[in-house]
Formats: sequence, structure tokens, C-alpha cells
Amino acid sequence: MTKSRAILWGLLLLLVVRVAAMIWVPLTDPTEARYAEIARKMAETGNWITPQFDYGVPFWAKPPLHTWLSALGITIFGETPFAARLGILLSALATLVILWLWARTLTDRVTAGVAVLLTASSGLFFVALGFVQTDMALTLGVTACMAGFYGGLQGDRRWGWLFFLGLAIGLLAKGPVATVLSMMPITAFMLWRGNWKDLLRLPLLGGTVLVAVLVMPWYLAAEIATPGYLNYFIVGEHIQRFLQPGWSGDLYGSGRAHPKGMIWLFWILATLPWSPLLPLLLWRLRKGLPKTETVDMAADRHAYIYLLMFALAPLVLFTPAANILVTYVLPGVPAAALLSVMLWVRIGPAQPKWLHLGVAEVLVVATGLTVVALLGLGRSAIPSEAPLIEAFDGDGRLGILGGRSYSAEFYTQGKVARLKTLDDVGTWLAPGDGVLVPKYRQDEFATRFGDAVRPVAENRKYLLYVRAQ
Repeated sequence: MTKSRAILWGLLLLLVVRVAAMIWVPLTDPTEARYAEIARKMAETGNWITPQFDYGVPFWAKPPLHTWLSALGITIFGETPFAARLGILLSALATLVILWLWARTLTDRVTAGVAVLLTASSGLFFVALGFVQTDMALTLGVTACMAGFYGGLQGDRRWGWLFFLGLAIGLLAKGPVATVLSMMPITAFMLWRGNWKDLLRLPLLGGTVLVAVLVMPWYLAAEIATPGYLNYFIVGEHIQRFLQPGWSGDLYGSGRAHPKGMIWLFWILATLPWSPLLPLLLWRLRKGLPKTETVDMAADRHAYIYLLMFALAPLVLFTPAANILVTYVLPGVPAAALLSVMLWVRIGPAQPKWLHLGVAEVLVVATGLTVVALLGLGRSAIPSEAPLIEAFDGDGRLGILGGRSYSAEFYTQGKVARLKTLDDVGTWLAPGDGVLVPKYRQDEFATRFGDAVRPVAENRKYLLYVRAQ
């Protein structure tokens, strides 16, 4: 009971700290604020079929599940960062619940709880838990798919239905890559395991119909609403993006070229602070797993192999890719956590002392964030224009010179004017108006407008000027 309470307290502390950050930390540019602004536009326009990169400009890069989640939160609770992040939080909690239920079929309650705590406290998962983007919804789909398949293979049709539901979630969260991330380790596992007739334990016909009913209507509606979507999304986003460094066909930004194989380094960073323990675990495994009369060795071996393939799938898939992000490792984190904990408990002491490290870690994080908040630090260093919008004391309009800020758009409900040149500013600027000026252009701006404007606030990228009345 003491260990269970420690796990529960650790998870509750993580949740409290993360929810506080969801409220206190402004939407960050460019990624999070961009997705939040797309969701805000969806809620504002009522167009739930086509996410919009700008008013009237479709966003073809991703399916809409994460946008639906954020837009629904905004519709219910208003245009706030917390509302935009709430659906992502709920998808993360659903992922942890599925992981817990699945782990309980593979091991004992305490080990399952530690695996959930390890997942939730891993650096990338902790950040993504309340961060507006696609990867947490994808992780929910992949986790449901992988857990459902393994449980369904044992003959429980409820898990089998979860497998197909996970496929549908993944296809609506990020598209075909979700199916690849699931089916690649499943196929490898079945080739190793054999007994293909066990697939008949899954609700194959009904599950396929479920996926088609949940997924196909939106894809067809999206293509009808904006012809060309399927070609761009399937060919461009799923093939050219990963095989062409600096892919120039990206409609919504430049590609991110990294050395091939960088995904493995990203995994180490994403799973901090726990990844340094991996060499120790491998060292302790050098002599193999100890035999015990209380463990079904064959079933255990199947579970370990399955979890290993699940955890490695994102790394193997994206090893040859050039345009990758650290978030691409996220779908494999729950499996890596569960596998690591199960192995550690199997070869280690019955009461692993490092269980309490998770709670201590959460306390340190919570204390650090509290100190930062009390000292008034942090918000000025966050890549967001939210503090400048809050500091605007004029009674007129707000514009931005020479660029686009998604956070400025979100916090002004899409009303910030985009001004390309100083001449545009001169024509547009009226008494009481404010302008966000890039710092590298502040000298020419000040020379052009002189005493007619006054600086009000600044952040890492912009200076806010307001024209005198």
C-alpha cells in the first residue's frame, strides 16, 4: 500500500505541476501557437472539416483529430491556452490509463504503476502532456492499437476492438504513419511468434468496418472540400518529407534536416532523466533473465519481445529520415517504460529503491517551477508574444512588421495586422495603435517614426511600439 501511495502521489504531483504550467505558460511559437491558432480558427469559423492555416487557406499537413480536441476545448471554455491544451491533456491521460490496464495483464499492480509513473515523468511525455500538437493524439492511437492487439491475441475481444479503435485514432491523428508505427512491430512480432491462426481471435471484419466508418468520411470530405489534399498529404508529407533533406515542397514552413540516425539521440534526450539508467539495466541483463518457478517464461518472453519491438518502431522507422523532430520518438515511450520496469523488477530487488526517485523528481520539478514563478522569471524567456499583447496599453489596433506570429494571432483572436514594409506601417498606423517590430529592424523603425511612437515592452524577438495619441 505504501508503494502504491507513493506512485499515486507522484502522478498527482506531476498532474498538478503540468496543469499549473498549462495555465501559467503562454502558447509558444512557432509550433504550439500555430496549432492552437488553427484550432481557434476552426472554433471561430465553424469549419470542422478543413483546418485552416490562415483564413481561407487549408492546412493539409495533418489530419484534424488534435485540432478537433483543441477547438472543442476553446468552444466550451473560451479562447485561452488552457482550453486549447485541455484535449491534449485528456488524450495523454487516456494513454496512461490504457498503459496501466495493459500492464496489469502483464505484471503486478506496483510494477504497472511504476511504468505509468516512469512514462509520465519522462521529459518529452511530460512536456507533450499539455502541449498543443499532433504527437500525443498519435501516441494515444498507437498505444491503444498495440495494447489492443496483444490483448486480443490472447483471446479477449474487448482488447481486439481497442486495436481497431487505436488504428482509427492514429489515422485521424497523423495519418498512415500511425498504421506503419503499429503494423511494423506487430508484423515483426508475428513473424517471430508464428501461430498466425490466432489472428482469428481478433474481430477482423467488425474492426475493419469500425475503422472505415470512423476514418473514411473525413478523408473523403476533406478531399471534396479542398481537392489535392490526399496527394499532398500522402505523397508529400509521408514520403518526400522524410526522404528529401530540406524538402522544398512543404507548404507550411521549411524542412528540418538532421543527420540520418539522429532519432536515436533524440530518444536519449526525450527519455531523460531515466535514459542514463539504460546502460545499468543492460549491464545487469548481460547474464540473461533469472529463471523462476512463479513466472511463465514463454509468456514473459513474448511480452518482452513485443514491448521491445513496440519501443523501437519509431527509432527504426525514422533512422533513414532526414526531416525529423524529437517528438517523433514519443509513441514508443510508454512501451520503453513498461519494458524497462518489468525487466528491472525481474532482475533487481523486490522493492526497487528507485521507485521513490520518481516522487523526488516530481518534487524537485514542482519546487523549481514555483521558484521561477515567484521570481517573475520564465515568461520573458518563453518564445511567445503573449506578454507583449498583455502589455499593449493603446486603445487601437495591433500590427506586426515583416512576419507572422501565431501566438500574436491567437491572443488577438486573429485581429493582428500583418504589415510587410515600413510604408505599410506608415499608411496603417493611427493614434493608439501598436506595432510589434523585430529587434533587427528597430533602428530603421525608430528613425522613420521618431517621437510619434514610444516603446512599451519587449521580448526576445520583438519590441512593442505604440503611437502617441
